[in-house]
Amino acid sequence: MRTTVTLDADTESTIRRLMSRRGVSFTRALNDAIRAGVGNRAGGEPATVVRAMGRPRVTLDRALQLAGELEDEERLREMRAGR
Repeated sequence: MRTTVTLDADTESTIRRLMSRRGVSFTRALNDAIRAGVGNRAGGEPATVVRAMGRPRVTLDRALQLAGELEDEERLREMRAGR
């Protein structure tokens, strides 16, 4: 498909560097950059890989409370150390 796009100067520079480095046409460099940016690589792999992290150790309902308690403990440690 043929279309016209307006690129910002920094984007054009990036594409031209890709052209030079890889020895490919402007169109090929632009298409490769777009594919890499949206995660549509040759193997169809997504740009971000999602992995299971297991069950949470803390209920997230108390996340702010836990963060506050940890901060309080750190401040007490600092005060006791004389900082």
